[in-house]
Amino acid sequence: MKRVWVKVDPWDKSLVTAALESGADGVLTSEPRHAEIRDLGIITTIAPDGDLKLGEDVVEVTIESKADEQRAVQLAKGKTVIVRATDWTIIPLENILAEARDVFAEVKTAAEAATATSILEVGTAGVVLDTRDPSEIRRTVERVKSEAERIELQPATILAVEPLGMGDRVCIDTCTNMRIGEGMLVGSSSAAMFLVHSESVENPYVEPRPFRVNAGPVHAYVRVPGGKTRYLSELYAGDPALVVRSDGSTYTAVIGRVKVERRPLALVRAEVGGEELTTILQNAETIRLVTPEGQPISVVALAPGTQVLVALEKAGRHFGTKIEETIEEH
Repeated sequence: MKRVWVKVDPWDKSLVTAALESGADGVLTSEPRHAEIRDLGIITTIAPDGDLKLGEDVVEVTIESKADEQRAVQLAKGKTVIVRATDWTIIPLENILAEARDVFAEVKTAAEAATATSILEVGTAGVVLDTRDPSEIRRTVERVKSEAERIELQPATILAVEPLGMGDRVCIDTCTNMRIGEGMLVGSSSAAMFLVHSESVENPYVEPRPFRVNAGPVHAYVRVPGGKTRYLSELYAGDPALVVRSDGSTYTAVIGRVKVERRPLALVRAEVGGEELTTILQNAETIRLVTPEGQPISVVALAPGTQVLVALEKAGRHFGTKIEETIEEH
């Protein structure tokens, strides 16, 4: 997940407030202002006395020559490096990103931030925004956070839905109201994850809960930001969740609560290209998958031939991280 740090040099309390209100990830200052910043709100401080020590954990490198590029690469092996270019071009940053990852670019606008976080498709880990304009802070945070990962979704054809016994089911309650066509990717295997719709659908029996995804049993995987997966049983309040739209675009939501309750379950079997995929969901009409048209469809309405959206991948996972390995899961 890309990060936005707001540079406050010289000191300006209003810029710190703007950073907090816009949802920035950190405030950077060359002065020892940690206590003053934290008096205004909870946010990561990058300062001589900060959560991240400026000059120790985080270092700044001005790029004026090829030697500066190499110095940035070497420093990035043990520290977070902020790259600043006096005569800004894309090429120096490309050269650095080809060899290093924990790199931030100092930028002045939202447009520059969008460029920095997408260079070489990987982009910088984040940006340090140097501006005196509170509205530019908001625009930059919105722009960087919206440039989230995209996931390729494709239709799978339902083979059968079979009722199972009782099991421990996980509801993910977020701090965000989701819309029609939005949910989370959940599956019994990381190789095949189903788009489970949020409870944002009106129905005559239960009030909608648009902040909730009734995700599946405790053993299941869920996609989280950064291209990783976690078990549903591992999620806690405050963790980031990845909300996925039916077009494959994504955004991050904060988990406010995780509810585990004993409920009746159902096995969903589907196939893509002759390969069978499975997931387990709660057996209830309010639990929905998503059709290729972006519409929710209840698990009790699934029938052989129905199509739903899934995300597939070939590689295995080790502690949630994608790896190239031969793994079979049934």
